[in-house]
Formats: sequence, C-alpha cells, structure tokens
Amino acid sequence: MTMATNQIEPGHAGVVNRLFLQHPRSLGMSWAKHAAGAAKIGSELIVAGVAAWVHAIVPGLFTDTAGKVVTHTYNYIQKRKADSPTPENWSDYDI
Repeated sequence: MTMATNQIEPGHAGVVNRLFLQHPRSLGMSWAKHAAGAAKIGSELIVAGVAAWVHAIVPGLFTDTAGKVVTHTYNYIQKRKADSPTPENWSDYDI
C-alpha cells in the first residue's frame, strides 16, 4: 500500500515545468497571474469574434466593436510587457 503525497513523481517534474511553469516564469509571472491575464485576453477576443460574426450578418451592428476590442487587447498586452520584470523575454504576442 502506498501513501498519497503532494510530491510530483520525478519523471513528471520536467513535464509539469514545461507545460505549466516555464513560460509564465520566462515572462516574470506566476502561473496564477499568467492564467488570469490569458483568461482576460481570451474572453475579450471571444467578445470581439462574436461582434464580428454579428456584424457580418447585420452590417449596421457592431461596426467598430471588434476593432476597438482588439486594439484595447493589444494595448493591454503591451502594457503587461512593459510592466514585466523581464520585458526582453516577451514577443509582441506573448500573453
């Protein structure tokens, strides 16, 4: 019988690091801070996409919504980059 532990099995530590920790740390963030920012950006882009689809069907609606949301999102990403302790590690599209 084995006891449950909170430790990651040795063979899995590299996978966990690569999938969950390496990227946020390279940007100077914790996993939680990166997750919150990425979720915010993802939500905004979904809103932009829905507005664009509605606009495609009814051109008089949401005439500038998608563009404004995308511009706002881009500016948000650039501010996160500028405020990061490691801005040199960020590309223009890192979140």
